[in-house]
Amino acid sequence: MKKKIPIIFDTDPGIDDAAALTILLTNPAFDVRLITSVAGNVSVDKTTLNVLKLTHFFKREDVAVARGAEKPLVREYHDAANIHGESGMPGYVFQTPTTEAMPIDAVEAMFNALVTSPEKVTLVAVGAFTNLAKLLTIHPEAMTHIARVIVMGGSLSGGNMTSAAEFNVFTDPDAAKIVFESGLDITMIGLDVTLKSLLKSETMTTLSNMNHTGQMLMQLFSYYGDGSMQAGKPMHDVNTLFYLLAPEKFTLQDYWVDVVTDGPAIGATVADIHARTHQTTNIHVAMAVDVAAFNAWYLLEINKINDGMVNAGKLEN
Repeated sequence: MKKKIPIIFDTDPGIDDAAALTILLTNPAFDVRLITSVAGNVSVDKTTLNVLKLTHFFKREDVAVARGAEKPLVREYHDAANIHGESGMPGYVFQTPTTEAMPIDAVEAMFNALVTSPEKVTLVAVGAFTNLAKLLTIHPEAMTHIARVIVMGGSLSGGNMTSAAEFNVFTDPDAAKIVFESGLDITMIGLDVTLKSLLKSETMTTLSNMNHTGQMLMQLFSYYGDGSMQAGKPMHDVNTLFYLLAPEKFTLQDYWVDVVTDGPAIGATVADIHARTHQTTNIHVAMAVDVAAFNAWYLLEINKINDGMVNAGKLEN
């Protein structure tokens, strides 16, 4: 039996975040030490509540949840409710959570989880990187307790927020720059792969007939404003977990990647592809993914979740 991956998951649910949390909370390969929320797709109050809804849905109230940053480090906050709905997870009425967020904020919760762990912990960030940047700035000693960082964000091939910038980096480019230049072992799962690894229409049809979890996800997906039910829906954040479990399904390239923090290309992630300005690299960049394997894997994961493992809610009218 493989050793579990100790993990802290930083997130802003968000529909594709919910799809990722579904795997995180049910796959025994993950030793979930902490889930932290951040303002991104919707406000931090809403993202925190959405995390708690999901930990309750999957009967994982044992997982600690901490509320994180309510705005970027220095910039005005703008959400993505146009993509994820006003609540962040519309389409399904979850039961009221029975637990609350920790009394300390995400940065202190992350620091405590790291320094008290007997082994190094993997950080996965699938929202704005504000919490991570604050952690590295306030508690730089935490770096020695971090095994590696997997981020969903960035792109070397154009953005989805502007022509140059991907949403998570654009939301707080100053934070992304701190994280990218931290010297940590960072893998970037960006739009270069996540816009390719779509959940196909036939995959989603199978999900809706699979179990209650599949029905819940399909209700969320029907409100998801990214992609289409016909061509497929990008599960951006799910790719971070697929990478952790099946890295051989990805093609990576090492680059030095700069984050642009001002001007018309703000939020862009620019790789020194020709190695002209840097003699070293700082990011492992995912460039390709096995899409068929991704779809097959996701169906397999959801099929493992029997209805007894969830506190079922109901479909919205």
